[in-house]
Amino acid sequence: MIESLIGFAALFGLVLLRVPVALAMIMVGTAGFAYMRNWSAALNLLGGAAFDTSLSFTLSVIPLFIFMGNLLTISGVSQSLFSTAHHLLHRMRGGLAMASIVACGGFSAVCGSSLATAATMSKVAMPSMRKAGYADSLATGSIAAGGTLGILIPPSVILIIYGLITEADIGKLFVAGVIPGLIGVLFYLAAVYTAVLLKPQLAPSGAEDHQVTRRDRLGVLAVLGLFIVIMAGIYGGFFTPTEAAGIGAATALLIAVLMGGLTVGKLFRAGVDCAKTTAMIFAIIIGAEVFSNFVSYAGLPDAILDWVTSLDVNAYVVMLVLVLIYVLLGAVLESLSMILLTVPIFFPLVTSLDFGSGILSDPEMVVIWFGIIVVVVTEISLISPPIGLNVFVLRSVLPDVPLPTMFAGILPFWVADLLRLALLIAVPGLCLLLL
Repeated sequence: MIESLIGFAALFGLVLLRVPVALAMIMVGTAGFAYMRNWSAALNLLGGAAFDTSLSFTLSVIPLFIFMGNLLTISGVSQSLFSTAHHLLHRMRGGLAMASIVACGGFSAVCGSSLATAATMSKVAMPSMRKAGYADSLATGSIAAGGTLGILIPPSVILIIYGLITEADIGKLFVAGVIPGLIGVLFYLAAVYTAVLLKPQLAPSGAEDHQVTRRDRLGVLAVLGLFIVIMAGIYGGFFTPTEAAGIGAATALLIAVLMGGLTVGKLFRAGVDCAKTTAMIFAIIIGAEVFSNFVSYAGLPDAILDWVTSLDVNAYVVMLVLVLIYVLLGAVLESLSMILLTVPIFFPLVTSLDFGSGILSDPEMVVIWFGIIVVVVTEISLISPPIGLNVFVLRSVLPDVPLPTMFAGILPFWVADLLRLALLIAVPGLCLLLL
């Protein structure tokens, strides 16, 4: 166990030195395994992880869903979603910020990536909010927070990876993410309402109307239809998540063609961006597999399980401790890395807990519920300083807005996320109602 703690310390040290997290996990995991076994076993572990990950048929769902989101981005559906929400909410104080959140929620239903959602919506929504006189803090905060919905509202790449790690039913994970995602949208809308109520100078009382065009209506219908096809197909057993991703990508290509604006250059850029994102995710998966094998061999999961069992505390107390650990880790680790590192360690612990005779008496429901809780905590990490990846994505798109301004705008949404997390832990049925 001491070796694994030293390994975590070395990993955090390398991350703070700005070593890419995938490379840091590979270095520490390989060196640690070599120390405990030998270099031959460590290199075999590394090679096996790279081979299995690169040729995994199940993981092919990741590039397909990413490509689907990229195609829908270039087709202009993000603009259609924002225009429609703009038309419905423009009369309210803070209505454009609310429209940004609603559009983010809609785009999340066909994207699966929080970073892509935040980057896309910043280009669509920020000019309108600035033109209407919104404070940069509220404008960027609403986009960064709304973007986090991309990893919860299905199809979600993070939920897919969680399902692969825990062997959970990915279709059920997708269904379980719907209500928490909608609650997230409502809580974010409440955060905007509260912020402008306390500080009216953050937003004007109303904005100029934006007429909804036929193209906007088609874009909204396309998103809704694609979401229904994917969810109904997976949950109804008509096709697997991997097949759903293929169908979704093909349908997104058709939507992009029908809506116009698709060129060979845009299609090429969508493919290149998909390849880059997929390569990054796969590198992190390989690194996490090597590191988690080292940690498991060092006995950390068993030691944690024995320690918690000896405490004889309520299962919900253990969950609160795990949530606190996730919030702290989220301040220094990238979201995907955090999940890949922690789930193999915490998952056996959570499934061994006794949650009583309610809905969580079913082990499968515990697995699904824990997955949603992990993703919600990961959403919080995406807007938490000092890392806050969604904030840094916005910073790259909007270099004229200072980081302190962005993080100041995040505060009401961060509080809303904590309240939503507490609600989902206290009432597990909200995650499992549709199952």
